[in-house]
Amino acid sequence: MDSRFLGIPELGDPPSVAVVVDVMRAFTVAAWAFAQGAERIVLAESLDEVRALKARHPDWVALKDGPPAPGFDAVNSPGLLRSTDLGGRTVVQKTTAGTVGALAVKEASLVLCAGFVVAEATARLLRTRACDSVTFVVTGEDGRAEEDLACAQYIARRVTGTGTDAAEFLRRAGESRAATELAEGVRAGAHPDDVALCLELDRFPFAMVAALEDAFMVVRPAPVLH
Repeated sequence: MDSRFLGIPELGDPPSVAVVVDVMRAFTVAAWAFAQGAERIVLAESLDEVRALKARHPDWVALKDGPPAPGFDAVNSPGLLRSTDLGGRTVVQKTTAGTVGALAVKEASLVLCAGFVVAEATARLLRTRACDSVTFVVTGEDGRAEEDLACAQYIARRVTGTGTDAAEFLRRAGESRAATELAEGVRAGAHPDDVALCLELDRFPFAMVAALEDAFMVVRPAPVLH
C-alpha cells in the first residue's frame, strides 16, 4: 500500500482513499460519542452552521472546541463526553482541525476518521478494501502534529503488517505539544483524563466512515470483523 502523509494545506486533488487523523481530540471524541449511543455525527463547516442546525433540530447535540458556551450541549473532550447518554442522537461537531480535515477530502471515494482508539479497526477496514493508495490527513498543526502523524504511521504499518509494536508511536503522541497543553490545562474545555483516553489503543471495535449524505458530511460507525 502506498501511503502519503499530508497536512490540510498540502491537499490537492481529492484522494481516492483518505484517513483523517485527529487524536487530540476530535476523533477520539467522535468514537466516544458512538460508544455512548450516538447514531451519527454531522461535521459542520462553522460554529454558525452548528447553531443553525441546532435551531432547526433542537434534539441534536451541538459540540464544539474550547469552553462551554450558550447554545452548545457539549465540548470536544472525551473525558467530559464519556458520561453523556447519546442514545439514538445526532451529534453536530465542529473542531479546529479534525472536522476541517474531513471536510477537505469529502469528495474522496472512501473517508475514514481515526485516532488511536480505533486504529486497528481502521487498519482492518483498509485491508478489507484492499486499498492500493491511502492519503493520511495529519490534521493538527498544519500537518506537523506529532500525535496525529504517529497515529497515521501506526495505522499504515498495521495495514501492511500485523507485527507492529504500538509503544513507540504512543510515546511520541504522549510527548506531543497537544498532549503537553492538555496535561497542563492550556486548552479550555478539557478533562484531566483526556490525554490518557486519547492514547487508549483500540478501545473501540469499529472504524468511522464519513460520507456525503444530502448536503452534509456524516460520520457513522462501521463495525469491523476480526
